[in-house]
Amino acid sequence: MAPLPIPAPRRSGSTASTGVPLYWCRHGREGAPTLVVLHGGPGASHDYLLPQLLDLAADFDLLFYDQRGGGRSKTDDRAPITWRTHVADLAAVLAELAPGAPSFVGYSWGGLLALLYAVESAAARVSPAPRRLALIDPAPVSRTWRDAFEAEFASRQQSAPITTLRAELAASGLRDRDPEAYRQRTFELSVAGYFADPHRATDLTPLRVAGRVQQSVWESLADFDLVPALRNVRCPSIVVHGRQDPIPLESSSAIAGALGADLVVLEDCGHVPYVEARGPLFAALRPFLAAPAAP
Repeated sequence: MAPLPIPAPRRSGSTASTGVPLYWCRHGREGAPTLVVLHGGPGASHDYLLPQLLDLAADFDLLFYDQRGGGRSKTDDRAPITWRTHVADLAAVLAELAPGAPSFVGYSWGGLLALLYAVESAAARVSPAPRRLALIDPAPVSRTWRDAFEAEFASRQQSAPITTLRAELAASGLRDRDPEAYRQRTFELSVAGYFADPHRATDLTPLRVAGRVQQSVWESLADFDLVPALRNVRCPSIVVHGRQDPIPLESSSAIAGALGADLVVLEDCGHVPYVEARGPLFAALRPFLAAPAAP
């Protein structure tokens, strides 16, 4: 199946204040409260979250940007891109495009990036502090949970349902009949292990990850465990996690506990709730995002 169409942004451009230009775009209602949406990866781009995340566009001004090294923010600079690089870039993006206390919607690695920014803000190394954090299936917050995720995802990708789907694709003749559709379906099966039901991995906007960026970021985190530092973060927060996400639920539970946040667990849902559980996801996010800011 073809990916769903993505509407053109209201505005777009490239940053002037970061070490390399970063592509940004805005969707939604001009003048409405701004949500800074942080995509996953690392090394990916914002567009695979679309059009589904635009469900929030009626009530908010949504600011997306492609993080350094991915999407339209690729760079020929061979210097390692680390988690500190991404936090510094995020601080510069905020100062240039969304001044004031930011409200973050972070998905997967983007959720972890929001947490890293919040930790650095609590330690007074970046500013301003977040106004609120909405974390959608955030990436694991320790090396132990990341190792568990990687093992679980690899196991799922070799499971009988996905093996059968690959065999059906190989036998379909689609590769010769419609090469573009074949590439699309190949991509969908490469991420099917993220879903509670791999048959739901359809109509997805393709995701491309710069492997060099992903590797350098995870290497920079080393044997990390953010939970103790998260106890110093003070802002309204919500964590949404699919019950069947290959990322351990224990990681999101620890995040919520450290932040004093609400934890919403979506049933019959994996790592992609904006596809698998779109209604329940936005039903959880909207009242949190629309709540008056704390004085």
